[in-house]
Amino acid sequence: MIGIVDYNAGNIKSVERALDFLGASYIRSKNPLELKKATKIIFPGDGDAAYAMKQLHELGLDDFLHDAADGNIPILGICIGAQIIFDFSEEGNTECLGLIPGSIRHFSNLQKEQIADTGRAENSALKIPHMGWNNVRYENGACAILDGIPENSDFYFVHSYVIQPEKKEVVKGFAEYGVKVPAVVQSENIFACQFHPEKSGEAGLQILRNFLKI
Repeated sequence: MIGIVDYNAGNIKSVERALDFLGASYIRSKNPLELKKATKIIFPGDGDAAYAMKQLHELGLDDFLHDAADGNIPILGICIGAQIIFDFSEEGNTECLGLIPGSIRHFSNLQKEQIADTGRAENSALKIPHMGWNNVRYENGACAILDGIPENSDFYFVHSYVIQPEKKEVVKGFAEYGVKVPAVVQSENIFACQFHPEKSGEAGLQILRNFLKI
C-alpha cells in the first residue's frame, strides 16, 4: 500500500486522482502511525519550503520520513517534496530534511553565478517560475522509475528553485531552462521528480506505475 504524506501542502489531491486512475491502494494521512502501515511513500506538494518544514515538524512527519528512508522504504518526492528532501533551501533560508546531501537554489542566483563564470547568461530573459512542459534527458545510468519512458519525453514543471545535489551522479534526468535543471533524482531508495508526474500525461503515469512496482 502507498502512503501519501499529507502536511497541508497544495496539489496532493491530484496525486490521489492519478493513483485512483491506476487502481492503486493508498492511504493519505497526517499521522505517522497510520503511514507506517505503508510499504511505499509518496511525498508530494506545492508551496513554500519554510511552511512545509514547519508543518512536517509539528506533525512529526520529519522524523517519520527519516525513519522510512533509514528503513529502506521507497520514497518518491514530487515538486516541493523533491526539494526539501535535501539539506537546505534558499527559499526562506530553510533547513530541510537532509535525506540527500545538497541544496535548493533560486534560478536567479544560478544565473548570476553563470554570468560571473562565463560573462553571459543562457536565455536570461526566460520567465521565472519555470512553468509548463519541458523535455527530460537522461544521464548517470538507469533509474527504475524511468523504465519504459523514451528519453526527451515531456513533463509538466512549476518551480522557481532548482535542485543542486552534492553528488551529481544521483541526477538521472535533467531539463534545460537557462541552466541545467535536475528533474529526476535517485539515491538508493529515495526518488524525486521536480516536475509533476501526476500532471504529465502518459509519461507521468508511467513513472507512478514504475514506482508502484518497486
